[in-house]
Amino acid sequence: MTAGGAPRNLRGMSTAPAPVSGLRWRPITPQDVPDWHGLVRAIEAADDPAERYTPEDLHDELLDGSWKDPARDSTIGIDDDGVPRAFGHVQVLPGDVRTVRAFCWGGVHPLWRGRGIGRELLAWQERLGREKIAAARSTGPGRVLVNVDDGLTATERLLDRAGFRRLRVYLELTRPLDAEIAAPALREGLRLVPYDPGLSEPVRLAHNEAFADHWGSEPRDPENWERQSVGGRYFRPSWSFVVLDGDQVAGYSLTSAYEQDWAAQGYSAGWTDLLGVRRPWRRAGVASALLAATMRALREDGIERADLGVDVENPNRALDLYTGLGYRESRRSLAYGKDV
Repeated sequence: MTAGGAPRNLRGMSTAPAPVSGLRWRPITPQDVPDWHGLVRAIEAADDPAERYTPEDLHDELLDGSWKDPARDSTIGIDDDGVPRAFGHVQVLPGDVRTVRAFCWGGVHPLWRGRGIGRELLAWQERLGREKIAAARSTGPGRVLVNVDDGLTATERLLDRAGFRRLRVYLELTRPLDAEIAAPALREGLRLVPYDPGLSEPVRLAHNEAFADHWGSEPRDPENWERQSVGGRYFRPSWSFVVLDGDQVAGYSLTSAYEQDWAAQGYSAGWTDLLGVRRPWRRAGVASALLAATMRALREDGIERADLGVDVENPNRALDLYTGLGYRESRRSLAYGKDV
C-alpha cells in the first residue's frame, strides 16, 4: 500500500468528524503543513507538551511510511477564513501481533476550545481506529490509544467521558552530566561497541525479543525500524551503543537529539529512545554499561543532560536502575486506551 490510495478493504472508512459550527473538515494534505504547523505551535504554547514538532516532523507523520494514507488517516478543521483550528490523525503500525493498536493524535486551537470540537474529533478517531483495527491482518485483539501529558485535566475528563481508561503512567527522567559518571563492569566475555549500521538488523531482532514481555510493545518490522529508529533524522549513532557476546547482541541503547525541545525544557539533552537487554544477559551489568557509555558520549559533545522515559510498572525494575545511575523524574505522561 502506498500513501496515494487505500486498499479496497479500507475504502469507505470514517471520512470526517461530525459537523461543528464554523468548521469544515477535510483530510490533511502536504500543502497544509505550514499552516498545520502554525496550529500545532499554538497548541504547544498553551499545553507545554514534552514533544515539539517541526514542519518536517508533520510531513513525516503524514507520509513517511508505506502504511500511511493521509486521505484516510487524517482530518483538519478549517474556519471560514481558511485557517486550521483543529486536527486529528490515526495510525495503525504494521506488524502488530499481540494487540493491534490504533494511535490517535490531535488537538484544538486554544481559542476554539469549549465548543465540542475535541469531543467530535475523539469520536471520529475512535470510529476510524476501530475500522482500521478490524481491517488489519491480525487475529489479535485491538486497542485505541491516546497519550496525554500529565496535567491536561480537560483532555483527561474528555477521555474519561468517552469511556477510555487510564492504562499506564510514564515517567520522563533526566540526569545532569556534570556529575560523576560511573564505569560499570560488564560480565566477562561481553564487549561494548559503538552502534554501526551493519548491526541494524541484529539489533532490531534483539529489540523484538527484549521487549516481548513489555506491556504495549509489539514487534518492529524492518521498514518501521529503519524509518522511525536507526534511520530517523534525529538518531545519533555516536551516542548509541551495543553490547555483544561473540556475534550475538546482548543489549543496545539508541539515542537521539530532539533539538526542537531544548529551548522549552531549558537544557540540551540526548534522549535514549530504546534501551534493551535480552533475557539471558540480564543482571550482567549490560544496561548500566550502555547508559554510562551514552552519558560519556553526550558529555564529550557538550550536551548537558541525558534523558529517557520509563513505564512506572516496568516488570524488570528499570526505574530502580535509572535512579541508581542518577536519573530523576522531570515530568509524566499518561496512556489512555479502550479495548475494541
